[in-house]
Formats: sequence, C-alpha cells, structure tokens
Amino acid sequence: MKLSTQNTVRCLSLAVLSLFAGLAQAHTGHGTSGLADGLAHPLGADHLLAMVAVGLWSVTALPAHKAWWGPATFMLSLIISAALGAAGLSVPFLEQMISLSVVLFGAMLVLSRQKMPVPLGLGLVALAAALHGLAHGAETPAGGLATYAVGFLASTATLHFGGVAFGLGVRKVLAEKSTWVMAGLGTLCSGAGLYLFSQL
Repeated sequence: MKLSTQNTVRCLSLAVLSLFAGLAQAHTGHGTSGLADGLAHPLGADHLLAMVAVGLWSVTALPAHKAWWGPATFMLSLIISAALGAAGLSVPFLEQMISLSVVLFGAMLVLSRQKMPVPLGLGLVALAAALHGLAHGAETPAGGLATYAVGFLASTATLHFGGVAFGLGVRKVLAEKSTWVMAGLGTLCSGAGLYLFSQL
C-alpha cells in the first residue's frame, strides 16, 4: 500500500472516529419544531453512518449509473416505516437492531467486491431503512409527521449524496485500490456499529 493510500485511510479513520465525540446515539426526542427536528434526527451517529454507508455501497456494488437505486430504496422504505412508527408501530430492541444495521452496511461494503445479487442488496437496504424509519416515526413531534418528514428526508438525501459523491471520488482517484479503501471503510463502519451496540 503506497504512502498516499495509507494517509487517505488514516484520515478517513479519524473522520469516522471523530463522530463519536458528541454523536453517540444523539436523537432529538419529542420536540415541537417539526422541520428542525426532522433535519437533526438523522445526525445521530447510528443513522448518519448507515446513510453514508448506503451511498458508498451503492457506488461500489450497483451497476454503473444505477447508484441512485440504493438511496431511493432506503428513502422509500424510510418514509413508509416512519408513517407506521408515527402511528404507533414498534418492534422490540429497535435501537439495538439499528446499531446492528450499521454493522450490516459495513459488512456489505467489505463484501461489495463479491457482487451480491442486486435484489438481495436492495432488500437488505430496505429492511434496515425500515428500522431507521420506525425510530424516526416514534419521535414525531407534536406538530405532526409532514414537516418533520420533509426535514429527515432532506437530511437523509444529503447524507446519501455525500456517500455517493465520496465513493465516486475515491473510485476515480484510486481506481483499482478503491475496493480496498471501501473494504477498510466497511470494517470501520461495522466496528462503529458494534461500539454503538455495546453502549445500549
């Protein structure tokens, strides 16, 4: 591994680890400002890591020019399950399963070179997104779901876009070595998910 690649991996590692300074399980609670709460909710470490990882995985594992499939699948499942969560649907151990979804997305990044079937990958994205959506919906503020959903969908789309853009940049700059960088990022992501799980 060349020095420039090592430096890239180190910088990315520090960036991921820095998320834990103040974001570990940082959820917004039941506020009254729907749009602001919606914009802030996905910035908890578990949600943030999952959404960026979906963007990275989509660039790495999906067919060329189809990277939008992963984020679109995530957001569709997210809004449907958020509506169910706002209506009172819940599942046991939701926070633990959300942390494990971060582990899952990290593993998907590590294994992205194996090219799992696209329907399977998108199915896992939708399943994990449903867990995140239930958590979003359960914390719907008093003002209702509509403006809150606009906020968390906007933040989610931004995080997905960041993951896709970063993944495309890594692939362009590092070419064949990009798969190893993605595997390293996936390992860090899974490790972060296990850390979050251990804090519950």
